[in-house]
Amino acid sequence: MDFNLSPKVEALRTSIRTFVDERLIPLEADRANYDEHENISQEVLAKFRAEARSQGLWALQMPVARGGRGLGLAEMAPCYEEMNRSIFGPMVFNSAAPDDGNMMVLEKVGTDAQKRRWLQPIVDGEVQSSFAMTEPMDDVGEGCGSDPALTTTRATRTNTGWRIHGRKWFITGAEAARHFMLIARTSEDERKGLSAFLFHADQPGWRIVRRIPIMGPEEHGGHCELEFDGLEISDDDRLMEVGDGLKLTQIRLGPARLTHCMRWTGLARRSLEIAMAHASQRRSGTGRLIERESVQALIGQAGMDIQTGRLLTMYAAWKLDQGDFARKEVSMAKVVVADALHRAADTALQLLGAKGYSRDTPVEWIYRYARQARLVDGASEVHRMVLASFMRREGTEFFGWDAPR
Repeated sequence: MDFNLSPKVEALRTSIRTFVDERLIPLEADRANYDEHENISQEVLAKFRAEARSQGLWALQMPVARGGRGLGLAEMAPCYEEMNRSIFGPMVFNSAAPDDGNMMVLEKVGTDAQKRRWLQPIVDGEVQSSFAMTEPMDDVGEGCGSDPALTTTRATRTNTGWRIHGRKWFITGAEAARHFMLIARTSEDERKGLSAFLFHADQPGWRIVRRIPIMGPEEHGGHCELEFDGLEISDDDRLMEVGDGLKLTQIRLGPARLTHCMRWTGLARRSLEIAMAHASQRRSGTGRLIERESVQALIGQAGMDIQTGRLLTMYAAWKLDQGDFARKEVSMAKVVVADALHRAADTALQLLGAKGYSRDTPVEWIYRYARQARLVDGASEVHRMVLASFMRREGTEFFGWDAPR
């Protein structure tokens, strides 16, 4: 792969960086720009979304015909990284989870009618969306977390479509979402037992049980527990074929996990930027913090971790752009970048001292947010198990080189 950015991508990256530096980072210092869940307020968001869209910095992952910029994943990576140097960035550019992953999978597998009804309003910023897969643990200790094969929410055939019964939880953005993607069981087949559906928030037969309180700042719409008690879904709103639900999760989750890595790299970089600016100014004894070897070691290690994760992310993005599922490459990137983000945020907080623990900088926000990175979209331990499985199956070919086809 070639690490040189094309003129088009470099121009976008530079424009995004300028927008973030000049328009978004200054917003973070004023608590009036936040909502009650520590995200950008809707009023402020609407204003800056309009600005980003007018500058052609909107929905980079979507085709030009849909109002996006038509970037591939390897092209998205440097741009997403720049976006999330601000904690408000991804939402402003319409590249935040879960909308980001939902848009990409709908564009890839939806019918033309489904794209018009369900996808285009998300691209246009008219609605938010949610992906309902994860389920609570049942009485025997099982639950659909990282493994969708454990799904118990059931879709039963009716004369006109499907009726849904079951429960989901930790569904990101559900309280604000209007368009939902749902994974439910349609048979007991090990590989073809799940199917995917679309439904609107106004349809009867389901409810939000609660918005689950969490440790860190929240996405718009939070993380919710949902109950389905007879939700009726037309067969026209089934995604792909009956039994393709597991396939859809594989298509969606790989790129979605990787865009998390792109964004987290930006947050990690921002943490180090804040830490280094402080260490360069703060006097300690006869010199400045930045001159101390112990401080340099902390910064150097964090920087190396960020760059390692960044390279893994770019490689996985390149593989996905070649049509590969890149499961092991995505898993590697997910684990390494999650750790790098946490190290960078922890390093920044440590070097800033009490200032880092306060709300005078966004470091404490990033620190609390960063802890979830090792859990969401598959815990790090699960991804390491995936890698071990590949190593057992492939042997020395696990470390093979990509050869020309």
